[in-house]
Amino acid sequence: MNERNGVRSIDAGAPPARFARGWHCLGLAAPFRDGEPHAVEAFGTKLVVFADADGELHVLDAYCRHMGGDLSRGTVRGSSIACPFHDWHWGPDGKCTKIPYSRRVPPTARTRAWLTLEQNQQLFVWSDPQGNLPAADVTIPRIEGAYSGEWSNWTWDSLTVDANCREVVDNVVDMAHFFYIHFAFPTYFRNVFEGHIASQYLKTRSRPDYEPDARKSDTPTTEIGLSSEAAYYGPSYMIDYLNYDYHGVPMDAVLINCHYPVTPERFVLQWGVIVKKLPGLSPEQADKVAAKFAKFVGLGFQQDVDIWTHKSRIDNPLLCADDGPVYQLRRWYEQFYLDVEEIPADMVARHEFEIDTSRAVEAWEAEVAANLARRSGVPAV
Repeated sequence: MNERNGVRSIDAGAPPARFARGWHCLGLAAPFRDGEPHAVEAFGTKLVVFADADGELHVLDAYCRHMGGDLSRGTVRGSSIACPFHDWHWGPDGKCTKIPYSRRVPPTARTRAWLTLEQNQQLFVWSDPQGNLPAADVTIPRIEGAYSGEWSNWTWDSLTVDANCREVVDNVVDMAHFFYIHFAFPTYFRNVFEGHIASQYLKTRSRPDYEPDARKSDTPTTEIGLSSEAAYYGPSYMIDYLNYDYHGVPMDAVLINCHYPVTPERFVLQWGVIVKKLPGLSPEQADKVAAKFAKFVGLGFQQDVDIWTHKSRIDNPLLCADDGPVYQLRRWYEQFYLDVEEIPADMVARHEFEIDTSRAVEAWEAEVAANLARRSGVPAV
């Protein structure tokens, strides 16, 4: 029951007992190619990422199947990773390739090797509780700017969040939080769900009453207009194509918003940015522009994280008429936690939703006007 004595109660539910099926980004690929093994806490265990002699990246379970040694503290030997405990060598396919002190390798000496993908200069691993390979159409799209000299290099940042990763996915349909959390007017908001893709089409303009520290200035911020076309490709990787007006200068950027689970109640949130170079900018200057924009984006993620880590998990949100399609999104998201053969057709069918933001914007404009009037009547300190 959700009500007692007429008062609605929160059904917190419980995080899924399994991890989502899909491609999960572990970060930029280049840092893993330094000749050393790298530890990644993910999917309730520890993984080891290493590059072989040809520079190809591989991912194995980090705990050696011999006596439990941590391969991420071992040594890369050609195309294998050697355990620091007894020097068993494990190849890219998970098979033990050598035991220096033994006459032969047991035929059952095998550990888990994770299917990998490199796209957009990033490394992905495939997770599937059933052990199936991905369908041909379930992949990560190519971002042309990531391979073009007309764009900056990637920035890359991350945070560990103590919450279930459904919290970040909910943002896809949450129109109102852009005003209250990110200090912007959402003037257009539309969602499309189909197959393994969930899209968000958004236009915003900044709130003129927002100051990072209002005590220092009563001058409104410069208005920034932004258009966003974002889509999750599977449960954890979003590509967001952005066009924004920054102090009168039109700019194009691509934002990656991705995550991977550490446990059912902890995930690593990552974001990266590339920016199309403005005429006359050197590569170094373009990277500085990207870094500045990434810092701005990072503030937004920190605002989200502060909410996620202090809120309750809620399986039965009480919605109003102008909230987004939260329950529809969650039904789309549920497909990644079901066996493939159990996914009903309506869960992956095409659904479109558009919110009329005019009523909300009218109310918010009145609120902002009152804030500005109140601020102008108080002497600056």
